[in-house]
Amino acid sequence: MTQLIMPKMGESVAEATILKWLKKEGDRIESDEPVLEIATDKVDSEVPSPVAGILTKRMFEEGQVVKVGQVIAMISAEGEAATSATQKATAPAPVQVTTPSSNGKHESKIAEVAAPEMSATSDSISKTSSSGKFYSPLVRTIAKQEGVSMAELENISGSGANNRVTKNDLLQHIGNKNAGITTSPVSTTSPAPASAPSYSAPAVSTSGNTEIIEMDRMRKLISEHMVMSKRTSAHVTSYVEADVTNLVMWRDKMKSVFEKRDGEKLTFTPLFIEALIKSIKDFPMINISVDGTKIIIKKDINIGMAAALPSGNLIVPVIKNADRLNLLGLVKSVNDLANRARTNKLSPDEIQGGTYTLTNVGTFGNVMGTPIINQPQVAIMATGAIRKKPAVIETPQGDAIGIRHFMFLSHSYDHRIVDGALGGSFVRRVADYLEQWDVNRQM
Repeated sequence: MTQLIMPKMGESVAEATILKWLKKEGDRIESDEPVLEIATDKVDSEVPSPVAGILTKRMFEEGQVVKVGQVIAMISAEGEAATSATQKATAPAPVQVTTPSSNGKHESKIAEVAAPEMSATSDSISKTSSSGKFYSPLVRTIAKQEGVSMAELENISGSGANNRVTKNDLLQHIGNKNAGITTSPVSTTSPAPASAPSYSAPAVSTSGNTEIIEMDRMRKLISEHMVMSKRTSAHVTSYVEADVTNLVMWRDKMKSVFEKRDGEKLTFTPLFIEALIKSIKDFPMINISVDGTKIIIKKDINIGMAAALPSGNLIVPVIKNADRLNLLGLVKSVNDLANRARTNKLSPDEIQGGTYTLTNVGTFGNVMGTPIINQPQVAIMATGAIRKKPAVIETPQGDAIGIRHFMFLSHSYDHRIVDGALGGSFVRRVADYLEQWDVNRQM
């Protein structure tokens, strides 16, 4: 009998959600054949079978959250008795949500791989409240571990579907509580707290010539994350227009060299990232996170680069320790992550741990934008389209009018911790590095 284990999918990934079982109990499976689909944050993956055999037992249902290292299925070699397989499978199986023990004794007999979130169905935090609200296993687990009572959960305004309390809602509530920030109980007759919307979504008419489609999973996660970020941070955006003529001329000269010599396409993104890295070194207080009243200064510079997917959704792969790479290394990293993002081949760890994010809205012909901060970071920069414009050129012989290449940099930052002096100086410094690009630079 072989145990199919929830694989480790990255250094900071501790759990995954089962999206879909590709095999039923009793189905034959070949070695390395996908058995189920799982999801962590924005990345979906398939879990293959390590051996050929028969899928004897599925330990979890679709939609359940499973910890890394837990047994998710049992696979028997052909010829093994089904009864024996069932007996072996029951030993590591987690507690079934439909038949939990009221006194906890049943849970204590379960093997070490039993899901901690399943124990959250004990009488301290139940699956549904007296008001009928549903709480996911993950939310119940966090609530139990952090000592959040059912009464507190009832008073948290949820940002999920049907106002369901999400993991981010609960973590924000816990962070506010630890920081001494109090919120008023959610009520249908009194105004909502400052951290929650003070309005109801307007009714949408579905009559007439309309089509209704359901958001896909990634779009729901993006929606949750964006709303949470606006609730969390006081967003301010500063703008700078940069003359990037030298940068454009250098790239035009070098892009064929990069392609012939290194087999890499030279886009503007790695050039922007290099300028960001230099500026972060000059202003390290932009490379931080906020935890209540504590400032966490990140010593590593991990640059997230927003990438549009063929589905229209957005994903942000991260270049870890980007400051340790030379320009060629940045070019290779940017191209590799962008290509694998488009083909859904990123690992969960590759979209986590970012300390600053770049989004290139110029790719779509936009001249500027007001990007939303990628939490828990405190700043994000959008680079606009590069356009030719007439400009005054100062020369020793006097001023003249010439054609130059200009672009806008839009820097959104968290005004709770980043003031205008820092936020504005940072984006100006990025522009300086781009404007001062050495047109004779060799690689």
